[in-house]
Amino acid sequence: MTPRLRLIPLLISALLACTISARAQDKGSLNPQPLPPLANPDDPKIGAKQLFARKVLPAALPTQSIGGYTKGCLAGAAQMPLNGDTWQVMRLSRNRYWGHPDMIALLKRLAAHAHKDAGWPGILVGDIGQPRGGPALSGHTSHQIGLDADIWLTPMPDRKLSREDREEMSAVMMVRDDRLDIDPRVFTPAHVLVLRDAAREPAVQRIFVNPAIKKALCREAKGDRGWLSKIRPWWGHDYHFHIRMRCPSGSPACEGQKPQREGEGCKPSDLAFWFKDSVLHPKPPPKPPKPRPPMTLAQMPAACKTVLNAADAKQ
Repeated sequence: MTPRLRLIPLLISALLACTISARAQDKGSLNPQPLPPLANPDDPKIGAKQLFARKVLPAALPTQSIGGYTKGCLAGAAQMPLNGDTWQVMRLSRNRYWGHPDMIALLKRLAAHAHKDAGWPGILVGDIGQPRGGPALSGHTSHQIGLDADIWLTPMPDRKLSREDREEMSAVMMVRDDRLDIDPRVFTPAHVLVLRDAAREPAVQRIFVNPAIKKALCREAKGDRGWLSKIRPWWGHDYHFHIRMRCPSGSPACEGQKPQREGEGCKPSDLAFWFKDSVLHPKPPPKPPKPRPPMTLAQMPAACKTVLNAADAKQ
């Protein structure tokens, strides 16, 4: 057999593995299959995301957020219960409903406040993190140390969602087609109250929203507006907002972010960049950028290897 012919079975195997992996991560997969075992998990060049995505339970270690939001891991993660009186977790097939216990407690408080202050039946919880944190196969660069969480801007329906609903239901777009402001048909004063409640949590450092939503909050917030300083415009976030917590006590290896600038962030100069035509409608680059090689385990904090190799926590 020629060398070229010998390569054909290997190529077919690789394509099948990619297909299975994609299916396991598909948001609409109601019966996700386990990711296939890696042929050589000790290969130092393999992406860390391939290793962390294959861990379905937390590490049986004391709780620690290790490293930074975009390069780190989580020991001793807690699970967000899939159902509560004032919350439901979405996209269960992703297995990204794990976080630092402080984050889980915060989400429960926010759910109660949203119900009380905004009159919502509750919140829909999107991605928090993987059982051991770390980089995910798709969707996020952050969400690696259990201190990030996505909350849908769609209020929770006043009923228990089926598993099919949680996989197939779409979040509501909150921004106008021209990207210059919110859509007033769907973004309501209740959204302002929910975002205010989240920003008033002392442990929250930043909340990322679409720039049009930040613009609307600046216009519509009443009374004490100090919480607006935590609301940061960022790309995307048309359908959800992203909560980021400060490093908690008891996690000395956690690498936080610098405090944001003082002030509401509502001056025209604060928002002007986000509404430039070149930002709203960027032109594609002349040459597609080369994909970056994936982050390896060796590039992560050394303690993440211990987290990865630890025994599964008992559930």
